[in-house]
Amino acid sequence: MAKKKFKTEVSQLLNLLIHSLYSHSEIFLRELISNSSDALDKLKYLTLTDDSLKSLDFIPRINIRIDGVGENTLVIEDNGIGMNEQELADSLGTIARSDTKNFMEKLTGDARKDSNLIGRFGVGFYSCFMVADTVEVISKKAGEDAAWKWTSDGNSGYKVEAAERESQGTTVILNLNDAGKEYDSQWQVKSIIKKYSDHIAFPIHLFWSETTGSDDEKKTEEKDEQVNAASALWKRPKSELKDEDYNEFYKTISHDSDDPMHRIHVQAEGTLEYTTLFFIPKTAPMDMFQADYKPGVKLYVKRVFITDDDKELLPVYLRFVRGVIDSEDLPLNVSREILQQNRVMAKIREASVKKLLSEFKKLSENDEKYAEFIEQYNRPLKEGMYSDWTHKDDLINLVRYRSTAVEGWTSLEAYKDRMPEDQKVIYYLAGENEAALRKSPLLGAYKEKGYEVLIMADEIDEIVTPMIGPFKELELKAINRSGALDDLKTDDDKKKEKDAKPVLKKIKKVLGEAVKEVVASARLADAPSCLVSDDGDPSAQMRQMLQAMGQKDIPEATFILEVNPDHPVVKGLADASDDDLVEDVANLLFEQALLVEGVALKDPVAFASRLNRVTTKAF
Repeated sequence: MAKKKFKTEVSQLLNLLIHSLYSHSEIFLRELISNSSDALDKLKYLTLTDDSLKSLDFIPRINIRIDGVGENTLVIEDNGIGMNEQELADSLGTIARSDTKNFMEKLTGDARKDSNLIGRFGVGFYSCFMVADTVEVISKKAGEDAAWKWTSDGNSGYKVEAAERESQGTTVILNLNDAGKEYDSQWQVKSIIKKYSDHIAFPIHLFWSETTGSDDEKKTEEKDEQVNAASALWKRPKSELKDEDYNEFYKTISHDSDDPMHRIHVQAEGTLEYTTLFFIPKTAPMDMFQADYKPGVKLYVKRVFITDDDKELLPVYLRFVRGVIDSEDLPLNVSREILQQNRVMAKIREASVKKLLSEFKKLSENDEKYAEFIEQYNRPLKEGMYSDWTHKDDLINLVRYRSTAVEGWTSLEAYKDRMPEDQKVIYYLAGENEAALRKSPLLGAYKEKGYEVLIMADEIDEIVTPMIGPFKELELKAINRSGALDDLKTDDDKKKEKDAKPVLKKIKKVLGEAVKEVVASARLADAPSCLVSDDGDPSAQMRQMLQAMGQKDIPEATFILEVNPDHPVVKGLADASDDDLVEDVANLLFEQALLVEGVALKDPVAFASRLNRVTTKAF
């Protein structure tokens, strides 16, 4: 068969792997064994649920063969589900994910430090090219007659051709290169298996040749040793397991090279029997904010793998969790449709969510560790406040915000404890950029009064925060909304507002329908003007977000312009009689406020001309 080129950026990716990650080359064996384990899991399930495969003679195992010193060949073989011609080409000829390019952008500089990215981008198989000049994959899919061979040198491309194989499964043959010769040793291979794969639930047998006897009577024997414990780690008593056991199991199911940030192991007994073992990755999965994210939880029934592709096992906002759920009460032939409506699964899911949230709460008692957690997972927890009303109160206590009053992160509870006695609401300012929000002119009056303002820089804050409702009877108010102004008005402010009516009327006449209202501001300290949205209108950031989501027919933005009656520019405008100057200054007050809000000017040239005219008159 003619040779095919790799699709997407695979060729560039392989070049990076081969030349940048030799110091982590041993992970190739963990990745290949993990792939074999997945293939065995899938076939074991089908032999119990698929009538056409129930009679299959299937004793799951993984064989690893070392051909001997000097042969430089390593073989990893399983009798799992196997692949047909198309699946070989699709699985090994392309990386069918939208973030492959992002992977390669990350894998720059000292790439050895970024070896954990391999697993997070689902490209573990390709790590074998770090140790092999050529790779052959011979596979036969269960229930089919034909076998196929995929061959590649990891450079120009690959070819798929007909092959021979007695039974279903997959054989990976590595022709080791100079860097991979160290793996032509039973001691090296055995130590790697014990280190990374001892917890694989299927037996891993290592075969090697051993020569004994004198020079005259040499005898070569093939040795066969089961290397791993071959038991489901999550079913073993927690007292038997060490941190190292958990960490290596996590790396196998997640393909992450880092240890997990946290783990939660539950073995429930009673009316409902199940085991859950969940891990929180140290770094958020790279696809966490993609619509086609890969779920991280595997479902087993009585240690039989059911699925690893069901997004209903946990709520979407907990999609960063990795691990397993193993039920004793679900039927083996449970379908995905039935699974979503199954009462047993619903109870396990609810118990799992409660346990995870309670563990997050315990984690929050350690400020340093929880800060690491929040840096990675604050945003999905905020999604939960919007989507999971059952656990909203728990989630509100878990999320954290930046603030004008303290360094680092703070909770709503801590904000409440710091409030002055005269403060009646929780103030916040939402937007896309924390640095820009901290420079907002809206903050001035709140700082003067000693009122803390929460800085919310996640793009979903504008959607989620209004949905929270009162926190312990305290309303949350956005300071860029007209409603928050009433809390700050003093009798003096009301007098200034009355005195400013002529200049407000003058500005409104110039701006016309470009603004909803022009009002005197009680919240500006140094700036001459700012824009706020009416309580019922979407803000500028909300409009941008809706546009980015593809929503059409979004009404034109209409803001309320607040002006500072104490500012010299506004005072000067009140006394100005030059109509042209009044028009220029009024427009500049509006346009500079637009720029501060991050809103693009409709006519930048006109803005520049106005600015030049006003500046010229100053000299």
